Amino acid sequence: MTTTQIHPSPVKNILCLAGSLRRNSWNRRLLQAAADCAPDGIKLTLFDELADVSMFNEDDEHDLAAGVKQLRHAVAKADGLLIATPEYNHSFPGVLKNAIDWLSRGTDSVLAGKPMAVIGASTGSWGTRLAQAALRQVLTATEARVMPGPMLFVARASDRLGVDDQRHDPELTESLSALVAHLGEWITLHKYHGEPLPTLDPSMS
Repeated sequence: MTTTQIHPSPVKNILCLAGSLRRNSWNRRLLQAAADCAPDGIKLTLFDELADVSMFNEDDEHDLAAGVKQLRHAVAKADGLLIATPEYNHSFPGVLKNAIDWLSRGTDSVLAGKPMAVIGASTGSWGTRLAQAALRQVLTATEARVMPGPMLFVARASDRLGVDDQRHDPELTESLSALVAHLGEWITLHKYHGEPLPTLDPSMS
């Protein structure tokens, strides 16, 4: 009798970027909560060195600073990204735009074809809807593969996020777990994972 061996699926490593540099920001807490409730087979790691990424300057593109190299390497080796953005003046923060510019430039862009999801939290009642819409528009220009749904807009974050897992809103924990699971499926189904999208023949457009 032949026994069929079932090999476990490899763990999907998802890098998390918080759009606020504040040490105890709501969006950092949101990503930590997502990591705590991630389904089996998915590992979330928070990138903590965004403050070390210098301001984008084309003069420095051929001699990248250490912080930029570290960010690009972390994104390149990740299976996917999860970005949590606050909302400042109806848009997403400059620190995220700066990171995206460094990650997307040149022929060796590490965002082209990269599966990712966007979420966000705020203490107001809108839950970063405008910031997420603006961020999605920018990411589309980089040829990143942004998961269309489910979306998550966490309003009144001070009531829903705590300093530990026991204080998180149970409904939020369930939503986060489902979203991370969907992101894992998005990564699996993504045909062009880690590669730029194919160039279309202009005669076909």
